[in-house]
Amino acid sequence: MPTELLSPAGDRESLAAALRFGADAVYIGGETLQLRAKTAGFDREAVLEAVKLAHEAGKRLYVAMNSLAKNGEIPLARDYARFLRDAGVDAAIVSDIGVLTAVRESAPGLELHLSTQASCMNYAAARAWHDLGVKRIVLAREMSIDDIAQLRAKTPASLELEAFVHGAMCMAYSGRCLLSSCLSGRSGNRGECAQPCRWSYALVEEKRPGEYFPLGEEDGQSFLLSSHDLNCIRLLDELKAAGVTSFKIEGRMKTAYYVASVTRAYRMALDGTDTVDNCAAQLELVKHRPYAEGFYHGYVKENHFNSGTYSHGAVFVGNVLGWENGVLRVRQRNHFRVGQVLELLTPGREIQSFPVTDIVTESGEHRDAAPHPNEILYIPCPVRAEPGDFLRRRESGDT
Repeated sequence: MPTELLSPAGDRESLAAALRFGADAVYIGGETLQLRAKTAGFDREAVLEAVKLAHEAGKRLYVAMNSLAKNGEIPLARDYARFLRDAGVDAAIVSDIGVLTAVRESAPGLELHLSTQASCMNYAAARAWHDLGVKRIVLAREMSIDDIAQLRAKTPASLELEAFVHGAMCMAYSGRCLLSSCLSGRSGNRGECAQPCRWSYALVEEKRPGEYFPLGEEDGQSFLLSSHDLNCIRLLDELKAAGVTSFKIEGRMKTAYYVASVTRAYRMALDGTDTVDNCAAQLELVKHRPYAEGFYHGYVKENHFNSGTYSHGAVFVGNVLGWENGVLRVRQRNHFRVGQVLELLTPGREIQSFPVTDIVTESGEHRDAAPHPNEILYIPCPVRAEPGDFLRRRESGDT
């Protein structure tokens, strides 16, 4: 199989951004057994539209059904699998062996991918899943590159391997965590994680209630469970040599701007249309926790925990709706003003910057600043742009 860049989408805007900025395939969640909040799911009508958009672009669409299922959800999984197959979805992503069996029996012909939630990290397990009808393994995030190469050498060539290369990581093994269930009643294994691993903790002795003893790390931090974000922009060649053919970006809860920015960087790195250093620098501009390369070179050696604070080098300020005669039509999303320099984010092209010399409303009013989200504005811009491009301004900071 040719190398695939696989991007996430939690809504139609993110789907369009992923397709436009270079994804070969996109994965989404539907109405049944997806491991994200309902707001990041596509209803049946939206799935049909997503399939149409992806296939018209010559790309593939996968739908996640990777939650662990309760008894009453098996019939739902059967019905939903038939819908996905008939809709033309290219694969269903599953982790529960009961769901896998139900999908295989009720919707023969629907390709099956095994979720990272299944923690497949050895060749014997991979062979067993393949015998059960799985076409692709989404590898456990705890595997090293050497582990992947050994698994690849002892599995059929018809079994595809997919690995995460970017995005949030969970402190629990393959994301199977009970912390949220215990502390908030929201199960991370059912797509409702409250992210308590990002909270600050202290120690309490039972005979001294209310007396908190801080748990200190470096710099006095007490966020003992908050992991770094994954960033493998420099490991793509090694992962490819180990047998990975699909490179997966995490982020179905992320914005379209984030999806576009990260997809663009990985696309250009994979294609060699920009240097890895430049692509890595682009990834510093989106909101992220401190980056790490996960377990790909063995156990994490550096301090892998952080305060949960996001840093960023640029702020998304607007969607490009059109460009004509040197003037951009923009939907404003964050504040900008005359005198600032904006950058144009376009697929596969070098970043272009220009100064804001004027801001004009639809009624023709000239302004010095753009403070109102979703307002339609016109901005002089000497650089040609297309609908679907994004505008940003450089501004480092923490959130």
